[in-house]
Amino acid sequence: MPPSLTVEELREMVSRDEIDTVVLALTDMQGRLQGKRLDARYFLEEVVDHGTEGCNYLLAVDVEMNTVGGYAMSSWERGYGDFVLVPDLATLRRIPWQPGTAMLLADLEWLDGTPVVASPRQVLRRQLERLAERGWTAYVGTELEFMLFAESFESAWSKNYSELRPANLYNVDYSILGTSKVEPVLRDIRLGMRDAGMYVESAKGECNLGQHEIAFRYADALTTCDNHSIYKTGAKEIAAAHGCALTFMAKFDAREGNSCHVHLSLRDEDGTPVFAGDRAGGTSELFEHFLAGQLAALRELAYLFAPNVNSYKRYQPGTFAPTAVAWGPDNRTCALRVVGAGSGLRFENRLPGGDVNPYLAVAGMIAAGLWGVEEELPLPEPVTGNAYAADLAHVPTTLREAADLFEASELARAAFGKDVVDHYTNAARVELASFDAAVTDWERVRCFERM
Repeated sequence: MPPSLTVEELREMVSRDEIDTVVLALTDMQGRLQGKRLDARYFLEEVVDHGTEGCNYLLAVDVEMNTVGGYAMSSWERGYGDFVLVPDLATLRRIPWQPGTAMLLADLEWLDGTPVVASPRQVLRRQLERLAERGWTAYVGTELEFMLFAESFESAWSKNYSELRPANLYNVDYSILGTSKVEPVLRDIRLGMRDAGMYVESAKGECNLGQHEIAFRYADALTTCDNHSIYKTGAKEIAAAHGCALTFMAKFDAREGNSCHVHLSLRDEDGTPVFAGDRAGGTSELFEHFLAGQLAALRELAYLFAPNVNSYKRYQPGTFAPTAVAWGPDNRTCALRVVGAGSGLRFENRLPGGDVNPYLAVAGMIAAGLWGVEEELPLPEPVTGNAYAADLAHVPTTLREAADLFEASELARAAFGKDVVDHYTNAARVELASFDAAVTDWERVRCFERM
């Protein structure tokens, strides 16, 4: 979709008092939007040309926004200075679910104008530049699932997120009746995203209680990741306006988790798809090398697809979340599923959950694919049966395992640079230390009386 707003259109809307607030946001390590609400006139007079500053701790905190150690770019020793939020005017749009509000995303620069290489958007931009050197553009679609609850975020907090009432009380996978019961919320989310410049395709129920998916049309990789980030925040805001709460966490309970399947394809400078060819299954040699790279790098880059302790709870047999490092044509038991044909040929990475940072996941997929192409890696035979039962390498089962693999990955260091790998390895270590120190409900139930 084209940009929803140009700067000149914004000026006119501000002059008519239709827009009074501009949200300028970055996507942080956890995939959340952080930033400022700016007076619209100040944005037009100052920020459009000069950006605005933000504390660089925004890329060096945990989920609770606690300052933590181990980061080279931001610390007490370095004084927690600023970086600059540089507006990407191509992302400017109206946010219809917030009165009088426009939004756009920012790239991050240091005060001397050099890029903040560990920022998720910059990590992706670097991989897109590597593709562009070969004349290729990545097109991506993300399929986010969420669980909707018939109570507010504040109520969920006060209940310690236990005994929450799902918006649907039974499996509503593809159910028209089941989705009709929550259509007021789903419709407002769909229309809100449409009016914010996204191409909405559909909404459907999913397997878990109150679980749903809203699908969007694919776009170039950066646009898809930008829209993904805005959608996650907007969906929560719209649900809250209905007195509801929703979560994208990877695994809320023992039933099916929230996935975020990521589809990727490549086109050349003429817009011609390059994955299709005359090999078996209608694929090209390039596609086979690119997919082989995904398989070869899947374990060592798993952290980019599953960034939290909770992420790894999804990987259970028979849950439509993968366990084996495998690929197959239209096979949902595999980590990598090949779908489509001809110009629609693509592969789907089924590792990411709803908690994924899309910029990092797509960057990892591109880096893996380019490695496969550069090394001309051969593609193993596909799995056509049940990959859960196959004798194949297993995806990492814990964040600790994934962090160790990522830290030791020569591919990751070559593709992203030492600073990026060290930065995100530290983020994983911070989460692990916090989890290791926590006492869980599971422990209390098992140990309070019976131990």
